[in-house]
Amino acid sequence: MGPELLRATDGIQQRALANPRGIVLGRRQRGLDCPLRQRGKLDFFTVRTAMPAPAQSDPAPSAFAHRGSEPLFHVRELARVYGEGSAAVTALAWINLDLFAGELIVLLGASGSGKSTLLNQLGGLDSPTHGTLLYRGANLAEFDEAALTNFRRDAVGFVFQAYNLIPSLTARENVALITEICRDPMAPEEALALVGLADRMDHFPAQLSGGEQQRVAIARAVAKRPEVLLCDEPTGALDVRTGITVLEAIERINRELGTLAVIITHNAILADMADRVFTLSDGRIVNVRENQVRGQVRSLAW
Repeated sequence: MGPELLRATDGIQQRALANPRGIVLGRRQRGLDCPLRQRGKLDFFTVRTAMPAPAQSDPAPSAFAHRGSEPLFHVRELARVYGEGSAAVTALAWINLDLFAGELIVLLGASGSGKSTLLNQLGGLDSPTHGTLLYRGANLAEFDEAALTNFRRDAVGFVFQAYNLIPSLTARENVALITEICRDPMAPEEALALVGLADRMDHFPAQLSGGEQQRVAIARAVAKRPEVLLCDEPTGALDVRTGITVLEAIERINRELGTLAVIITHNAILADMADRVFTLSDGRIVNVRENQVRGQVRSLAW
């Protein structure tokens, strides 16, 4: 079972009671200090908070910014350091970026470049050592564990290189695990149809190919209708033909649902399918590329 599912399930027991008067009862009290709880319940889809003005050194935003849209993620001078003193390792160094709803983003880099660490920061799986990490104006760096659990459960879908399916459950039942603990989820059948598995719903993981198992994992991630889909090397264990099918499923979800999709990869070929590509090296963003026209997955030169 994957870490997102474990954390979400654990979050059921940690869920804070709604405050009927909308009063924040004090910092770090079972997540009630979370700015997204100020109306008595989490609502990641309606809360809007003004963003700080971008610094002059920020990378150029995508075309979405020019349409007056507000970024989902606003990141400034983000750093993550593991260890202390002479043993300290800087995994991220002074990251600046804005990510917008409806974008398809590729984080590109070699192993050890910091792309997975950045993905973990965006998904609330890890906390920064320094800097600002805003989601809809709320600073994730200040969230306690209960608030982060609510954020991960309600706002973010995770897709890992490992499928993390439960072998004894069918595809439908694996997706239903998420729909049981989320607000306003899709029906498992709807999510599986979205990734092209309408005719494989009652098959067990052992009866599915690697690409089909990964698409079940994608269906499970999007069944909760997240605003953000974070994909960690989703095609890393697949052959080219199967990888294309998986990427087409992600692209379809991004296009039809308006989900911000972030894919991390070491494969530069995937850059053409993105709205923007952030290249990382040694924990830093060293290049930002914006595609005026996104390439079709099947047209990529593999």
